[in-house]
Amino acid sequence: MADQDATPAPNTYSQLFSLAVHEFRTPVSVVGGYLRMLQRDTETPLGERQRKMIAEAEKSCARLVSLIGELSEIAKLEDPLVTLKEEAFDLFAVLREVAGETREADDRGVQLKTRGAASGAALKGDLVRIHGALGALLRAALREQQDNATVVAECRLTRDGATKTAVIVIAKDDEVERALTAAPLLFDEKRGGLGLALPIARRVIERHGGRVWSPPSEKVGFGSKSSVVISIPVA
Repeated sequence: MADQDATPAPNTYSQLFSLAVHEFRTPVSVVGGYLRMLQRDTETPLGERQRKMIAEAEKSCARLVSLIGELSEIAKLEDPLVTLKEEAFDLFAVLREVAGETREADDRGVQLKTRGAASGAALKGDLVRIHGALGALLRAALREQQDNATVVAECRLTRDGATKTAVIVIAKDDEVERALTAAPLLFDEKRGGLGLALPIARRVIERHGGRVWSPPSEKVGFGSKSSVVISIPVA
């Protein structure tokens, strides 16, 4: 009986997501298969207009496949029975690596700079998922900036007794301190154009014992979309 009590209970959301993934995959695979057959059909050559329509349909089908994959990832992150990888890495070093790879909003002259501690945030966790989560959060913040803005990803270490916490603030230079001291609000993860990357990112951070939030925006009661704070306990 003790062993049964120690086993995590199945998560209802995880089960629903898994069922949705299973149900979506078959029809999407069928549609994709027929589109490829139409393109290879030599008996009835396609006209230019038809080829363009099929190409657009294929893009939409590929987008659905991507969303199904993201639903599957959320199902895994919601399931307490699914364990994440445990690799040793420095969170701040990973953040700097991801920042160097992020090109979001370059075409609008938005710059991203890293600042603060370069190391000292030892973490044991899922490196691939953390890398993806940081990338999604950086892209989301950069998309919300005005043209030619400069965004800072600042790394800090805090201590509360024996607990050491890595804090990453992504905000405009003059908003970093306010983001750290303002009352935290829920991070707005419901944004178009990013798929399910933000809901996944939040769950990844939470599975590592951390949290994600936003400072208040100018609109009372709403979290800022252009700033985000990440905190994760580290060794």
